[in-house]
Amino acid sequence: MRSTFLTNTAAPTHRLLTRVDSIDVLRALTMVLMIFVNDLWSLTAIPAWLEHVPGGVDGIGLADVVFPAFLFIVGLSAPFAIQHRRSRGDSDGQIAGHVLGRTVALLVMGLWLVNGESINEGATGMKRVVWNVLCCSSFVLIWNSYPKTMDRSLVMGLKAVGWLVLLALAFVYRDGEAQGRFQPHWWGILGLIGWSYLVGALATLVARDRIVVLALIWAGFCGLSLVAHASLLPPVVRLIPDAISGGTLAALTLGGALTATVFRYCVERGQTRAMTIGFVVASSGLIGLSIYTRPIWGLAKLGATPAWLFLCSAFTLLAFTVLHWLVDVAGKGNWFRAIKPAGTDTLLCYLMPYFAYAFVVLANLHLPAMLLTGGVGLLKSALFALLCVWVTGRLNRLGIRLKL
Repeated sequence: MRSTFLTNTAAPTHRLLTRVDSIDVLRALTMVLMIFVNDLWSLTAIPAWLEHVPGGVDGIGLADVVFPAFLFIVGLSAPFAIQHRRSRGDSDGQIAGHVLGRTVALLVMGLWLVNGESINEGATGMKRVVWNVLCCSSFVLIWNSYPKTMDRSLVMGLKAVGWLVLLALAFVYRDGEAQGRFQPHWWGILGLIGWSYLVGALATLVARDRIVVLALIWAGFCGLSLVAHASLLPPVVRLIPDAISGGTLAALTLGGALTATVFRYCVERGQTRAMTIGFVVASSGLIGLSIYTRPIWGLAKLGATPAWLFLCSAFTLLAFTVLHWLVDVAGKGNWFRAIKPAGTDTLLCYLMPYFAYAFVVLANLHLPAMLLTGGVGLLKSALFALLCVWVTGRLNRLGIRLKL
């Protein structure tokens, strides 16, 4: 279904909602913010509250809110994507297969990029930035949305080249001083998103729009987060990836899926005002839970604590509620036209900094210190994020668009 990202409707009264403008806008804003905070490492003399809070410290910075917001948005999108596929006649088995395929793709991307973080450049025979560019280029070759008119054999050939490059990179890879082989050190941001998406999408598929069922699954993973931090998990559960067994990350995605299911139910019945009140009350309750659990396990992204789960869920829920009224109801989607590609081709936008940093390093470019300091530096990082979005849009026009 064509996105209505910039539609100026008086009220979202679609009989069958399969895409919502405010979710695209929220996703775009979150991706721009993600690129911005990920570029803060290049700056000096900036406010500490913008950056990640160090491990073991009780607290939260702006950068610590972005990743959980994105997980929540992944969940927000799931019910609409599943409904869209059902409306096309896909069976639950076909949808589950699609979910598994997307999960594998995200795990592959996360695994290859995370190995680049600890690469031994000398033993591998390439710089880290070259590794990243080759990985990201392969991702584009494999998962690009090629035109249907394009020769099928050419498409399969390009995908095969992408896979062969990834396999070759894994073969030549050497890790650190010990020169270890290619392995899952951790799953990386994209991998964590993949595991969380798997839980959120399959739970949404099983729930079949039953709000109570999805709410119970969400509550179960919130409880799992509490149990995991209380060190009460049976050893066998530890065999499951932490993104799932830890409860927190999956609960963030499930919270988004639950929100979207409630949203669709209310909007399709014209109950948006009651829904808004409910979302505000729910956000207040989540903040209360965060305050209650913080003294026990702290508030920390790196620890994926329950307090962090509840607080970030509340923040994102409130942001979505505001954007719903601004974009879907008031029809102000045009305000966000400039960042549209970050909401409609988010994955490609996420990969753009890898290409940009490689260009800077390989071209031996150095920005003046004044552009990397304080407020001027923050402006530089903001413009860099917008540049990544603009390049994404241009690539989309050239037929490069990632679709898992």
